[in-house]
Amino acid sequence: MLVNTRQDDITGRLFAPALEPSRTDGPLIEILTLSRLRASGDAPALTRPFRSDRHCLLTLTSGAMRHSVDFIEHPLGPSQWLWARPGQVQQWSGLDQAEGTVIRFATEFLDPDTSIGVCVDDPHAPVVRVPTSEDHALLRAATTQLQWEHSADRLPLDTRLQVLRHLLAVLVLRVASLPAPQAGPEPSEVYLAFRDAVERDFANSRRLSDYAEALAYSPRTLSRATLAAAGIPAKEFIDRRVILEAKRMLACSPTPAARIGERLGFSSATNFNKFFAQRTGTTPIAFRAATQAQPVSPTR
Repeated sequence: MLVNTRQDDITGRLFAPALEPSRTDGPLIEILTLSRLRASGDAPALTRPFRSDRHCLLTLTSGAMRHSVDFIEHPLGPSQWLWARPGQVQQWSGLDQAEGTVIRFATEFLDPDTSIGVCVDDPHAPVVRVPTSEDHALLRAATTQLQWEHSADRLPLDTRLQVLRHLLAVLVLRVASLPAPQAGPEPSEVYLAFRDAVERDFANSRRLSDYAEALAYSPRTLSRATLAAAGIPAKEFIDRRVILEAKRMLACSPTPAARIGERLGFSSATNFNKFFAQRTGTTPIAFRAATQAQPVSPTR
């Protein structure tokens, strides 16, 4: 039976890394209220772009704030859910104007069936979900129960991890089933195959003909499918994916721009600079300076 309590009453805490000897890069799961997050040493760093290897589930109980994912700002209010995936660039804004809960977890903490069922590492999944009043009540109950179990330590560690794994599975299954604010038509198999191929090989090729040959479709077929599903031609879809990765690396790493261009398949720094400037209106160096300046745009 679920305990009826307010989420804000549970401050949350981290699993100490020492309890998880299999990982050296942080806890498998952590659950914090925003008030505790503000008081932590992480808070100042969150006002700048950062790229995490953890999932971030965020929901508000009061107030409002903004959270940027891959340079797109998402205004958030109570009951809405935001899900940022590993590898995406995040940035917080208005953290002191809201209360809520943030759940960060590693992909491998979920059981395989749940991971497959929710397409856990899908980089194209909607970032924001809006529940109905009934869904909100169920999600609040699931979150509260997860917080309680995370804060308790009466069970042996292995048993406790299993309990948390199952409760997290319930929560993510419910969040993943919520409708996106702007759900479009069901994408075609052609588009999905092309999208997955671009995600896998964008650093190896920017030529539409290469993808058409690999997928056994004509370039025209790929363009029609991409235009119908994403609203842009297939070649632009490829270029945007390259630009996104360039922005991620420029914003969150000290890697020289020339080296980033090399990693993304450009033959020279000049070609990379020209490609980036034509599609963003600024140079890689200027983009990096703008995103790493203090304060950053109200995106995080």
